[in-house]
Amino acid sequence: MPFVKLVKGKAYFKRFQVKYRRRREAKTDYQQRRRLVIQDKNKYASPKYRFVVRRTNTKIICQIIYAAIEGDHVLCQTSSKELIHYGLGAGLTNYAAAYCTGLLCARRLLSNLKMNEIYKGEEEVKGDYYDVFKHAAGKSRRPFKAFLDVGILRTTVGNRSFGALKGACDGGLCIPHSKNIFPGYKKVEKKETFDVAKHRDHIFGMHVQVYMDHLKNDEPDKYKRQFGEWIKCIANNKVESLEDLYKKVHAAIRAKPEQAKKDKKEQKPQKYLDERRTIIQTAKGKYTRSRRLTKAERTAKVQARINQALKEIEAKAPAAA
Repeated sequence: MPFVKLVKGKAYFKRFQVKYRRRREAKTDYQQRRRLVIQDKNKYASPKYRFVVRRTNTKIICQIIYAAIEGDHVLCQTSSKELIHYGLGAGLTNYAAAYCTGLLCARRLLSNLKMNEIYKGEEEVKGDYYDVFKHAAGKSRRPFKAFLDVGILRTTVGNRSFGALKGACDGGLCIPHSKNIFPGYKKVEKKETFDVAKHRDHIFGMHVQVYMDHLKNDEPDKYKRQFGEWIKCIANNKVESLEDLYKKVHAAIRAKPEQAKKDKKEQKPQKYLDERRTIIQTAKGKYTRSRRLTKAERTAKVQARINQALKEIEAKAPAAA
């Protein structure tokens, strides 16, 4: 029998360290996060902002976040679900929607910081590289700088997260990047080319328009089934193409980037709240706490439900002959 060496013995397992939970769940790349969070000491506790882009099956999420000892703080957040209020009711996860979400995040943040009139970004979308610092000369405030955080996403050329990045840059934010991440970039035998027109077409959803026209001519039934929501969206906005639709959405975002206030839910009567709450006085002040029901109250509550159920049964039962 050959000699077998025990590699992982007692000493190995005594010294074994479990990785962080979010690393085990493949949710956080801590090497990347460390580089995005660590700030130079000579910055005197000024936050290091991150432009965070996440994509789910139904929406694109953009956030401006900075890290602190107690945790991350969200300065501004937008979702592609909000684009419904700006006239875009379909295709909330494609490249064009990601651009709109990034644009909305940038304009909302600058509006909150009172910088929306100083940095207006690139109002005419060209698809080319836009450098905010070139337009910062003579401005009263420096441009807002953040760093792209894509999480565990694979950064392939033309990824939708880069569409959100482009939207944020055109909206007036300064996010360091290069144009070799956008659709239209090619590298063949050490020769690099960047097709600006192709990138612009992706921003305005022209790649979707081409497929729509193909189905409309060749397979009308599939066209209506697959692009039913798009057809409604185009009809509601009274436009003829997706390019006109996205131009209208961009203009609406720039006109009113503020977050819409949600309607407050109807509150329960004050009498009911007073019966269910107890006000407690402490040295620091007053606070309310939900009052626990006694056994008699719980019994009465159950009996009331039983009586109500019996009444409903009697009402539904046919009258005796």
